[in-house]
Amino acid sequence: MKNTRIAVCAYFLVNGFLLGNWTARIPAVKEYFSATNSMLGILLFCIAAGAMTAMPFTGSVIARFGSHRVTVFTGALMSLTLPLLAVMPNAYVAGMAFFGYGFAGGSMDVAMNGQAVYVERDYGRPIMSSFHAVFSAGMAGGAVVGGLFTKTDWSLFYHFLSVAIFSVIVVWVASYYLIDALEEERKAGEDLPSFIFPNKLILPLGLIAFCSMVGEGTMADWSALYMENVIGQSESLGAMTIFSFGLAMFIGRSFGDYFTNLWGKYKMLRNSSLLAIFGLGLMLAVTSWPIVLLGSFLLGLGLATIAPIVYSASGNTPGVAPSVGIAMATTVGYAGFFVGPPTLGFLADAVGLRMALLFTLALLVLMWVLSVRLGRGRQIV
Repeated sequence: MKNTRIAVCAYFLVNGFLLGNWTARIPAVKEYFSATNSMLGILLFCIAAGAMTAMPFTGSVIARFGSHRVTVFTGALMSLTLPLLAVMPNAYVAGMAFFGYGFAGGSMDVAMNGQAVYVERDYGRPIMSSFHAVFSAGMAGGAVVGGLFTKTDWSLFYHFLSVAIFSVIVVWVASYYLIDALEEERKAGEDLPSFIFPNKLILPLGLIAFCSMVGEGTMADWSALYMENVIGQSESLGAMTIFSFGLAMFIGRSFGDYFTNLWGKYKMLRNSSLLAIFGLGLMLAVTSWPIVLLGSFLLGLGLATIAPIVYSASGNTPGVAPSVGIAMATTVGYAGFFVGPPTLGFLADAVGLRMALLFTLALLVLMWVLSVRLGRGRQIV
């Protein structure tokens, strides 16, 4: 089981590493396509649209082929799609590659979290946050690598190609140790439609995930630009904003299981929401780069355990297979990535990026309200 846990961690690492490299180079991608904030928002929208398209169908695909096979396939596909983002002739054609990248990433997210639920069940105690801690470590590491590549003369394509080759090797090696739960997944998926929409038990969790993922997407897609365009710092320091956020996510998730056991899931959601609100509020209130880095760190700590709690709760919903429950929750949650990027892009062109981020702050407040209501209803414990 130890080898299986390490193998599943490897997929979380690859997913975060790919994301960290990508987000660290968003300013360069924006320059490569000579894109406005609105156009960049549309490209990011294509990634979210790909993920949103994939997720409702992934549960039924897993029921047919098994989460272990889907995890391997989508991990390789996400890796190999990354270099395509830097070779498209223009932003309009690039939208197709961005959509494919999001499609692979969305499916991988559902499948690898399904594998994580099986490992957690075998351990008999909460360990979901530890998987997401590895994802955050991968994201932070990817941001550092992306920042280093900004200091070199390597093109975006060769940077992304190098990352893709490394990731495919990790995916291949780890594939031998995943859990084959195909029989259970087929049984759970016998009466499922091809398209799965969240039921009333999972929908509230999905809405909390929606608000959280808008926050994560904001940091991933816009924090480097915020540091450059609003605070007036360099691209490499912009990458450090992502690193600060990713490091905080890693720390928060490393200790997340302990505090979730101590406080309970609903109280953890409420306290985490308050910390996230404070972190983003600090970033927007004080335009000093050390304070922005501190704010991004606190925001990362606040958002760190939201997704693990949502995945664990939805993956353990009675009568629902883990990957199916996660697919339901992420269908709603990833709509945050679907709505956030274009909204922030258009708002940034209209009122400036700093004011546009008030949209994200408002959703974090909504996340706190939902967490309080969920806790009072005792729907999760």
